[in-house]
Amino acid sequence: MSTRASIHRHPIHPMLVVFPLGLWIFAFVCYVVYFANAGASWRIASLYAMAGGIIGAVLAAVPGLIDLLTLWKSRVWITGLSHMIANVTGLVLFIIAFVLGISRAAPSVATLVLSILGLIAISIGGWLGGAMVYVHGVGVARRQPQEAPELQEVQRVP
Repeated sequence: MSTRASIHRHPIHPMLVVFPLGLWIFAFVCYVVYFANAGASWRIASLYAMAGGIIGAVLAAVPGLIDLLTLWKSRVWITGLSHMIANVTGLVLFIIAFVLGISRAAPSVATLVLSILGLIAISIGGWLGGAMVYVHGVGVARRQPQEAPELQEVQRVP
């Protein structure tokens, strides 16, 4: 089942989701290092990574929503909707953590807890996204298998 949001039959949404995932994981690691009594630069790095993840998630959501709308009235629409809800929940948690992080002189444990909950939410969303691709074939163009070339006998050298 191909998707509408694609470039030369390559879906855009999976290309973009790696950025917020990586940035949010890095933001969490930075907060852990910061709370382990490292310098304030780790807090700043975490805030930048969190902001980049938020921007990246919003950008990835646009083709994701386009893809979801093309699944309307299909059996995988509920999985797609659940995928979207889990990821939007993670996005909202990271937005709240970011706002808490920039509004205080030093982040509280709440920012760390919100980051953990956000990572759990996007992990569930990622699992559901993987199910859509690998179980239901969303974003995978089905073609007739090509015939394998004849195997040539390899001559062994003694």
